[in-house]
Amino acid sequence: MIPSRVLASGLNSLTSLCVCGDGVTGLTATGSSAADALAMTSVFNRVTTTGASTGVILPTTEMGADVVVANDGANALTVYPQSGSTIDGNSSVSIAAGKRRVFFGFSNSLWISLLGA
Repeated sequence: MIPSRVLASGLNSLTSLCVCGDGVTGLTATGSSAADALAMTSVFNRVTTTGASTGVILPTTEMGADVVVANDGANALTVYPQSGSTIDGNSSVSIAAGKRRVFFGFSNSLWISLLGA
């Protein structure tokens, strides 16, 4: 939900999402590759169920975009970029159980990430 004070400022809904973000919780990781991983559609994403070798895929890379993924599942979570993009120069990264990772779009083909607690 976008706060009305932000929309009242004249910002369009896409810009408002960039300012305020949107979030979803209770996600279940799926698949074992980029082709069948769960697609991330929000800025803030809390994955609570992570079967062994399951993952999520980030949205299309855009300069200035940001995505937060929290792994509150029991297993490591694999995060994939869309085809043609990389994360820290790699085809995927892992988030251990109980950890969070923030992804920043540095170009239209590169996510840079920071691993947190």
